[in-house]
Amino acid sequence: MITGLSTPIKPLRKEFEGIGEVRGYQFRQISATSSGFIYEVTFGKGKHYEVFKKRVNARHGNMSYPTAKAFGKWAWTYNCLDKAKSKLRSLGQ
Repeated sequence: MITGLSTPIKPLRKEFEGIGEVRGYQFRQISATSSGFIYEVTFGKGKHYEVFKKRVNARHGNMSYPTAKAFGKWAWTYNCLDKAKSKLRSLGQ
């Protein structure tokens, strides 16, 4: 749980299987900073990396994983892990 707010915030799961529009995708957190996350996303033989800013959903008391609408705004997709790591570093600046 994340503290410092009026109620503890439930963190994102380290690994999970996608549902809905991302059914069949496997998500695994590979990096986390005070500013954001990198998740490795695998599907079949494919793989990419999703980088996104930390966002708290105060209404539900948890960290938010981005939906499709967030990409390009506060979430990004990379095929190269080095580029994903570079983006994550830039979120802290």
